[in-house]
Formats: sequence, structure tokens, C-alpha cells
Amino acid sequence: MATRLQARRLDGIDHNPWVECTKMASEYDAVNLGQGFPDFPPPDFALQAFQLALSSDFMLNQYTKAFGYPPLTKILASFFGKLLGQEIDPLENVLVTVGAYGALFTAFQALVDEGDEVIIIEPFFDCYEPMTLMAGGHPVFVTLKPSPTQDGELDSASNWQLDPTELASKFTSRTKALILNTPNNPVGKVFSKAELELVANLCQQHDVICITDEVYQWLVYDGYQHTSIASLPGMWERTLTIGSAGKSFSATGWKVGWVLGPDSLVKHLRTVHQNSIYHCPTQGQAAVAQSFQHEQLHFGQPSSYFVQFPQAMQRCRDHMIRSLQSVGLKPVIPQGSYFFIADISDFKKKMPDLPGDEDEPYDRRFVKWMIKNKGLAAIPASIFYSRPHQKHFDHYIRFCFVKDESTLQAMDEKLQKWKEELRP
Repeated sequence: MATRLQARRLDGIDHNPWVECTKMASEYDAVNLGQGFPDFPPPDFALQAFQLALSSDFMLNQYTKAFGYPPLTKILASFFGKLLGQEIDPLENVLVTVGAYGALFTAFQALVDEGDEVIIIEPFFDCYEPMTLMAGGHPVFVTLKPSPTQDGELDSASNWQLDPTELASKFTSRTKALILNTPNNPVGKVFSKAELELVANLCQQHDVICITDEVYQWLVYDGYQHTSIASLPGMWERTLTIGSAGKSFSATGWKVGWVLGPDSLVKHLRTVHQNSIYHCPTQGQAAVAQSFQHEQLHFGQPSSYFVQFPQAMQRCRDHMIRSLQSVGLKPVIPQGSYFFIADISDFKKKMPDLPGDEDEPYDRRFVKWMIKNKGLAAIPASIFYSRPHQKHFDHYIRFCFVKDESTLQAMDEKLQKWKEELRP
């Protein structure tokens, strides 16, 4: 056809490195430590809730209310209202979406106009930039900068900091929104209350909306605490808080997410929602509602999944960190999330000329080499950066440690073989 088929908003965002890495991992039968999903089942109470949703009320096979199954919006309002210190109205302040991904896309489409600037803290979950561009917005990046560490000491995500002066300089009269991700993917940083107050003050000073992606809020380690920026004074009115049942209950395939916020913002998301997907699958929403009711009864107790799960994942994290260190990788210890990044600077010095395109970031070439030669798959960290900054952070790769014991054992076997190859 002579006419242009592709919409201009897709220009430059059609290539996805994830597809390449996943395909290679499958071709070489590599242990997949790259993609962010658990390879173990959700908790029994969540599975039972889904089974009940399938077999109990036949009307759960039909449409429910477009903006959320009422029992789910009600429990989300009750559950998170206590955490945020807000009276949340299930009809006005809650929207159920197709995963947190759907919440993000709906927010960008509803609020970002042609020419609006959106501040993105990098490294960032890689959909933030294309979603900004597809809405007609202009992404503006501010970078977390790692502090120097002592020789032999592992870096920590807590050392990756915002520069207050640099952050303040990114706000202009055209700034519409700032995207916050805490705990952060891929670094695993949990933003402190002081850092959140810095962001909050700037958003209020410049009348900017905050879209906060908090899908990993229950996965926080080593005694760190997650704080929602919407709970800070003056922030509820300008914040959209996004959550995920997939990440909360280890059921990423259910694709149930939500966004909480003031009606003055959420009503615009409802307009996008009703004119795009209109409605999310009812049975998954019913199962998530029951799962939250279970957690509300057990909240803060040893029997709570939100207490047990991070304890188990911290053990997986520590196992993977120790194992990767044995071959010279240098993990950056995460405070939260599914992920950590590992420094591959020593490999970059020892074998700088790995196969690949001349302008291809080193971490992408290293990941391909590791998949082919060591049977381990990770994700190059440079894909979480804006293009001008990728070359400055191409000495990190991302691992997902939310994996079953059998996966960790398979990883150990690959690493033991690698370690033996390193012996002189």
C-alpha cells in the first residue's frame, strides 16, 4: 500500500529488547532470571477464591460495573483508605483496570496533552517513556545517581539518590506530571519519606500531578518501610496511586490492577476506560476482592501473606546475591521489588569486544553472551534509561529473584560450571 499504515505515535517505539532476550532464552534453554514473574503458585487462599469465583455465582460470568466489581472497589477503598489516611469512596476514588499496566496507560491518555512535559525518574519501568510519547507528551528525565562504595563492598539501592537541585531544575511551566515508582524497578530502591517530601513539595509548588506506581509495595526488605506519597500532606488531591493484584498475590496473569485518587483526576481516567476497554473480567476481580478480605483479617500478623511473602523473597534475594558473586558479578542490594541489578564493570574491562552491533550498549551484548555461553538469562539495564544516558549505565544487568527453589538450584548449577571455567 502506498499510504502510511503506522500511526506517527508509534514511531521509534516499535522495537522491544524484551522480545529478543526472551526468545534467545528459550532458544538456548537458559534459566530465565530476567522476566519479572513468579514461577510458583499464588497463595492457597487466592487460588481458592478464584475457584469459588468460577463455580459459585453464575452471574460472575457476565458484565459487572464498568469501573470495578463493587465488592472489589469497596474492599480496596477500605483497605487502602486506612493506609493512606483518607476516606475513599468506592465509586469516585477507585478505578479497576487491566493490570497496573492498564492503569498507567489510562492515566497517561487521560491527563497528558500534546506538548505536556512528564518528569520520569530513571532508571524507569520501560513503558513510561512510550506511554508519554503516545499521549503526545514530552518525557523529561532525572537520574538516580549511585554514591561511591568502599572497595569490596556491595552497593545498595539506598545509595542511589536524586539530586535535589537537578530534580528542581526539571520542573517548568509545561510540566504536567511526575512519574514515581517505589519500590523501584529495576534498582529496588524504596524512596525514603524525606525523598518523597522533596518530590511532594516540588509537585505542590509547580501544581504538578504525581502518578505513583506502587505495585511492589508489599515487597520491602531489611526493615525498610514503604510510604505512599499520597499519604503526605497536600498530596492526595494531586496523586494517582497505582497497584497490582498480580504483584500483591503472585498472580501476574490475572491482570487485575487499580488506581486510587481524587475524583477530580479519576473521573478523566473513567472517560478513557469507558471508551477503550470498558470493563475488566469479572471473575478475576471477584477473586481479588476475596483475597483482600483475607488479608484485611490477617493484616500485620504473622499469618498475613503480605508479611510472609517478603520474608520468603528476601531469602531468595540473598541466595541469588551470594550465588552471582561467586563468578564476579556485583549485585546492588535492593530494598524492595522483584529485582536487583548487578555491576558487570569487571567483565567490561576483561572482555570489552563481545559480538554485537558497534553502537549496541555493552550490557545487551553481555546478556546475549551470557545466554548463549552460560545458560543464564537476565535483562540489560540500559533499556531502563533514556537513549542519551544508556551508554553511562551499560555496565549493569537486571535479575529477578522471585523464583522457585528449583529455578534457584538450576541457576546454581549453571554458576558452578561457570565458576569452574574461571579457575586457572
